[in-house]
Amino acid sequence: MQVIVVGAGVVGCAIAYELAARGAAVRVIDPRGSGQGATRASAGMLAPYIEGHSAALLQLGVAGLDQYERFIGRVSADARRSIEYRRTGTLQVARTDEEARALERHGRALADSGVTATMLDQGELSRSEPALTTEARAALLIPPHGYVRVAALMEALVGAGVNRGVQLVVARARRIAHLNGRAAVETAEATLDADAVVLAAGSWSGGIPVDTAPSPPVRPVRGQILQLRLPQPPLSRIVWGSGGYMVPWEDGSVLVGSTAEEVGFDESVTADGVRRLLERAERLVPALGGAVFEGARAGLRPASTDELPIIGPSKGMPGVFYATGHYRNGVLLAPLTASLVADLVLGGGERPELQLVRPDRFGL
Repeated sequence: MQVIVVGAGVVGCAIAYELAARGAAVRVIDPRGSGQGATRASAGMLAPYIEGHSAALLQLGVAGLDQYERFIGRVSADARRSIEYRRTGTLQVARTDEEARALERHGRALADSGVTATMLDQGELSRSEPALTTEARAALLIPPHGYVRVAALMEALVGAGVNRGVQLVVARARRIAHLNGRAAVETAEATLDADAVVLAAGSWSGGIPVDTAPSPPVRPVRGQILQLRLPQPPLSRIVWGSGGYMVPWEDGSVLVGSTAEEVGFDESVTADGVRRLLERAERLVPALGGAVFEGARAGLRPASTDELPIIGPSKGMPGVFYATGHYRNGVLLAPLTASLVADLVLGGGERPELQLVRPDRFGL
């Protein structure tokens, strides 16, 4: 089977790899190459149990996390390169008694559902993570959480895909249409047809017309992140609090995120965004005020109207499938999305998770 995937972010490349691994001939179309949109500004957190996620997003995130270990193993083996992937756990930090009580309730709910979660008091927290601010009253430790280093994941996904025969076409998709009874993608240079087309263009998905179907309701939300470095890693786990998060890498770098800005398709890094993120970081880990500033990145996260992904077949155009709207969870949900889409495209049927993300909830 011939398949075209429109979009070469982490979701599109994961889909392309999964399809190729199952025997499909796959081309990926993207005007900027691989991993140049929201993916490059992702911290790579794998943390579905964080307080505040909706029930539907929690269900999807847990299913995604459950697939990660095997997915990383397969991609790493096919690419013949290692991927920094660690299940460090997360600490969700409370700075007030009210926040601590909310975390206690969340921890009890997780425990009731069978998830390991432990409240740490101020003394336990100080011994566990001495670099944290002394203003931290308590924290909820969730051991199953972790992160993947996104640049390494993307390099491996592209390499594994190429080794499986995936072709990357650097071009801008202008339209998805029918050509001689097959789905096709029009670019400035050519019209490429296939047995199936998967629209996985992130924030740009809504700007690629699909004949006989409405555009997916996806808008861009800019997220900025910082990369700092200390001689030694200041944290042993991901820390979440004060409106942001910090992801410590093995080499001493710390990613600090993230903003969420409704600014259209502006991908700029701003002084205000950097300032706010630095302030958040110093509030939680004062030593980061003396860290080396290694850079900042911005990407446009694709948010659907209900902030859930849009995954499944188009009812308006046979042979077209959607995989977009992942918002801040593209990395976490990439393996799950890839397997769901591959099942659909290759005739493997629908899994229960699809009921949460079907395109027809938006009339697509």
